[in-house]
Amino acid sequence: QVQLVESGGGLVQAGGSLRLSCAASRDTICISAMGWYRQAPGKERELVARITSTGSTIYADSVQGRFTISRDSAKNTLYLQMNSLKPEDTAVYYCSASPCGSSWYQIYNRYWGQGTQVTVSS
Repeated sequence: QVQLVESGGGLVQAGGSLRLSCAASRDTICISAMGWYRQAPGKERELVARITSTGSTIYADSVQGRFTISRDSAKNTLYLQMNSLKPEDTAVYYCSASPCGSSWYQIYNRYWGQGTQVTVSS
């Protein structure tokens, strides 16, 4: 069983920065696409950013230009650099990854982390 472990969350003032990390418990496993989701209280979980095995990225409109997703494929580690943070970025951030041979849209096949809290004060 593969586990994803997020780190780097915390409390920051508006305009500040945080860098989230997500590491797979087994660095020998083959992972294709990886992504970050977030869920704010009372809201549905939403995709923040995704990166494929070839480095292609997509971002939610709300974070475009402020957040940067990256990965170290050799270490099966995912990052999210978050700049110019806003109070509306406050949420629990989750890491998700698809195993090789599985489509990103086969959600039931994905690995998930337990989440890390990001709180942005105004």
